[in-house]
Amino acid sequence: MITDKPLKILGETEKFVVIDKPINLEVHASGSTENTHNTVQARIRHQLNDDALHLCHRLDRVTSGLLLMAKGAAANSEISQLFQDRLVSKFYIAVSDQKPKKKQGSIKGDMQKARNGSWKLARSHSNPAVTRFFSFGLGTGKRLFVLKPETGKTHQLRVAMKSLGAPILGDTRYGGTESDRCYLHAYSLGFNLDGVAYYYQSLPQEGDAFQAESLVKCIAGIGDFSELSWPHK
Repeated sequence: MITDKPLKILGETEKFVVIDKPINLEVHASGSTENTHNTVQARIRHQLNDDALHLCHRLDRVTSGLLLMAKGAAANSEISQLFQDRLVSKFYIAVSDQKPKKKQGSIKGDMQKARNGSWKLARSHSNPAVTRFFSFGLGTGKRLFVLKPETGKTHQLRVAMKSLGAPILGDTRYGGTESDRCYLHAYSLGFNLDGVAYYYQSLPQEGDAFQAESLVKCIAGIGDFSELSWPHK
């Protein structure tokens, strides 16, 4: 059965719909998905009565936040090309309770398969995952990380945080401290389509650490993430 609880829609046009994905929900059916009807794709198709909705990108089951879906094959091809050409601006936020090796910079390396469905960062750069980041102390023993992925590899941000020595809070797969959720959230999406600029932003709605006053004030104080002095190397 498909649950009756509707997914939150933040924007919709003739070509796409933007969803605020909750935590612990697969985006599409896979071999490990026990209930193929309880996925983002199945639920939003049912909710909007449109079986032609396609995922343009992916979020891990444990990650919340903005997810873009295209209406029909033609729109899917067009929007997916924007992602492939790195013309979609994406920012994520994460929380860690461990001190990083550096407070800002970039993480770059090839992604290699590890055990039990995990990944690891290699020193080689033949087809590297690239992540830029800033971090901000919250005065509570935790740090807020603003993450800007330049590539879209599986588990890229989670592995990048582990490589910094600051795994994401709640991400026990990659050494994070056990918590009420994995504290990774797709915060904003920006792109141009048919001559129109689109921008969507969503604060996380789930997780005690994401609701902390110090974190909310920190995000407000940063302002526009794109205006940070992002490293190029």
